[in-house]
Amino acid sequence: MEFTAGDIVQMKSGGPLMTVERIGKDSKNQEDVVVCTWFEKVGNRQFLQKEQFSLIVLEKYEPSFGLITTRI
Repeated sequence: MEFTAGDIVQMKSGGPLMTVERIGKDSKNQEDVVVCTWFEKVGNRQFLQKEQFSLIVLEKYEPSFGLITTRI
């Protein structure tokens, strides 16, 4: 899966929606990583979080919209 800066992603196992900040190489082992940011709510405050993830654990977020039907 390819990601670009600005994509909304989520870990395959769930968790918060995150924004892709950049894609690059891990400084330790030179693996491709995705740097993501998101907000975490603690009490009444929100804190910006930032972490890097392996490509394999992320998927693009695809909102699912339900069908609206009307009955006459």
